[in-house]
Amino acid sequence: MDNNDWRLQGQEYLMNVELIYSKFKKPSLEWDHEHCSFCWDKFSEYDGTLHEGYCTLDQYHWICEKCFSDFKEMFNWKVIDSK
Repeated sequence: MDNNDWRLQGQEYLMNVELIYSKFKKPSLEWDHEHCSFCWDKFSEYDGTLHEGYCTLDQYHWICEKCFSDFKEMFNWKVIDSK
C-alpha cells in the first residue's frame, strides 16, 4: 500500500484495533449517518449509500469494504465475531 494514498489522513487512532462487520443502524434521532474513516463514503439506512461495513466495537468509526481491504495489513486490524 502506498503511504502517500490520499485516504491516509492521520488515522493512527485506528492502528491495531478490533473491528466487527456490521449492518449500519441509525445511532440516534439527531444523527442518521456515518462516513468511512478513510474515503468518506457515506453509511446510512438510505438508498444509494453503504449499508454495512467494518466498524470499531463502539460503532463510532466505520470503514468501507474497499478501504478495509486496502489498509487491513497496514493497520493490523483484527476482525472479531460480533455475536
